This record gives sequence, C-alpha cells and structure tokens, in this order.
Amino acid sequence: MTVTASTLLGRPLWYELMTTDMKGAESFYGAVIGWTSRAFEGTPQPYSMFDRAEGKPSAGFMTKPEEVPGPPFWSMYVGVPKLEEAAAHIKRLGGNECSPVIEVPTVGRLQMMTDPQGAAFYIYEPDTSELPPEAAPEVGEASWHELMTTDAPAAMTFYQEVFGWQPSEAMDMGEMGKYQMFNRPHGMIGGMMNKPPEMAQVPSNWQIYFLVPDINEAVERIKANGGKILNGPMEVPGGDWVLNAMDPQGAAFSLHARAR
Repeated sequence: MTVTASTLLGRPLWYELMTTDMKGAESFYGAVIGWTSRAFEGTPQPYSMFDRAEGKPSAGFMTKPEEVPGPPFWSMYVGVPKLEEAAAHIKRLGGNECSPVIEVPTVGRLQMMTDPQGAAFYIYEPDTSELPPEAAPEVGEASWHELMTTDAPAAMTFYQEVFGWQPSEAMDMGEMGKYQMFNRPHGMIGGMMNKPPEMAQVPSNWQIYFLVPDINEAVERIKANGGKILNGPMEVPGGDWVLNAMDPQGAAFSLHARAR
C-alpha cells in the first residue's frame, strides 16, 4: 500500500525495547507473546527484531546505551512526512528533542522527542512509501497505546495538533478525571489519563499493549518466566481483558486479549 503524507502522519509504525539483557528479553518475550527473533543488519549497534506468525516483524530490541537514563523501557515510533518539520512543530508546542536525528540506511530517519508533560516517543520518517495497510491488529502486534500523564486534556490537545489524533469516547475515572480515547481514521488506537497519586514519582510515559490470544495463560507465562504482574488482569468496557506487567529486566509492558 502506498501511503500519502496525510495517511502517514500520526500512524504508529514501530515499537522498540531498550533492555539490559538482549538474550534474556528474547527468551522472555518468546515465551510470553510467542515471538521469534532475528538479527537486523545495518545499525550502529547490535539490533534484533521480534517476529510474530509467518515471520512478520512486530518490534525491535537492543541494548540500552549507558548514557540513556532510567530502567529498560518500551517506546513507539510515530510516522511523519517530514522529520524536521515535525520536530520543529513539537518544540513550538512545548515538547523537546531527546536525541539527534538518527539515520538508518534503507529504514529511514528518526528522532526521540518528549511531549510537554515529559512522555517520550519517536518521530519516524520512513525511507519507503510502501507500507502495509492499516488494519485491526493481529496476535503479536501492538493493539493499544496508553499515555499516563500529568495533564491529560493538555496532552490530547498536543497530540491532536502534532499527529492529527482525534478525541473520541471518554470514561469517567473519578478523582483521576477522564480516560480519553483517541482515533485515527481507521479506528480507535489508544487512550490517555492522568496518573494516579501512587504514580506521582513515575515520569509521564506511553504504555504499549500487545495482543495475545488468552490473558490468563499470559499471566502464567509471565510469572513462570521471571516477570511480574503490576495490575490486572481486568476486564474493560466491551469485554476485552488487559494487564500491566514488568519483564525480568525492569521494562514495563502491557497485554490485551479480545473478548471471547
């Protein structure tokens, strides 16, 4: 499928784990999500890909550089037609750049940014205009993007301006305010909310949910392979099930199973 500037803007295109133990991550996510892995050539440091069924890539993983602070983490790459223009727009709206522009041959150009509340993400200008069509996520793919922040209404305005994400349904979360969901043209892709008081010391962050066939089986695999359940499993409106967890190296991630 050939993408245009309007269909590329704001489309989440890639997901990446920065970890302290590539072999450990390979083993853990292989057992929990069912991914296989393979090396990817052409990057300055060792880089590998997580593949779902039929060898389709779902995400990448690499060793976290020493100069990158904090624990291991997952991040998302969001498509933009022109990297420099997107970076300038983000900075005008109060965001910041966290890395120089990185060029990966045959892949594209990318840069890590933060929103005004401090949540990190990458902007990504791909080398090719031929990308798979947007569709409902398959098992093993990212299925939801969730922002925990200090000011959800301001964050929604920011991402609407930068990526064209449109606010849709909202759920009342009591003292924490609303859980604001947002859409791309093909459908709903995520939500955002204010952090609860117990997360006051945790920086604003994006959580990536990956689709699995069965949430209860995933719980057992997480525990059996050295991970930790942080929250859930819990049923969400519509009957789907979700959980938040931490891998053995300390990276937070989330899983999602469709209603049966």
